[in-house]
Amino acid sequence: MRIILDTANLDDIRYFNTYFPIEGVTTNPTILSHEGGDVLKLLSEIRAIIGEEKEMHVQVTETEYDKIVEEAKAIVKFLGNKKNTFVKIPATDVGLRATMALSKEGYGITVTAVLSAAQAMLASNAGAAYVAPYVSRLENICADGVGTVADIVEIFATSGTKTQILAASFKTAKEVLDVAVAGCHTATVSADVLRKLLSHTTTDTSIAGFAADWKKAFGDTTLLALLNK
Repeated sequence: MRIILDTANLDDIRYFNTYFPIEGVTTNPTILSHEGGDVLKLLSEIRAIIGEEKEMHVQVTETEYDKIVEEAKAIVKFLGNKKNTFVKIPATDVGLRATMALSKEGYGITVTAVLSAAQAMLASNAGAAYVAPYVSRLENICADGVGTVADIVEIFATSGTKTQILAASFKTAKEVLDVAVAGCHTATVSADVLRKLLSHTTTDTSIAGFAADWKKAFGDTTLLALLNK
């Protein structure tokens, strides 16, 4: 499963873009509000950090059809990369209409705030490049977030659609792993959860043990130092 970083924090983006195999960055109005300041400058800096070949997902703030279409085109024009810039549009009737129009013009649309397999199916039929089901938000209302993703996986596989699943809204690393097992294509994950995917106390103690055993036998030298003699 592909991993995208869900944040607008530049320090986190620089770190994960350097050390982790992320495929890009997703943002939304709430994420951008956490950073504040000049939003356009922030978006430009994110694109500069991740480069042209990685994906960037930016959500519209307009709610009327004509304005959504206008804003979507302006976002892509501003970031200057139609291939790897995806416009996030909420799963509403107006959003579906905008998705149909924009996808026909070759724009990549991520239909977001998906809370049911039915919404995902309609978004796919409208031409969405991605649908973004909210996993933890479903779990928080006593629904089956991972199960919903699994249903979407099955529907998409049966229909043969090209629409990809971009699972979102994770509170635990286990949820991310569960949607991967269910066959999800991509997940957008916060910096905190992404760290937890890699972190394991037994890994840490194993590494400490390797270092202690080596030092006991060979002192402060390293294998590289021995090879370079």
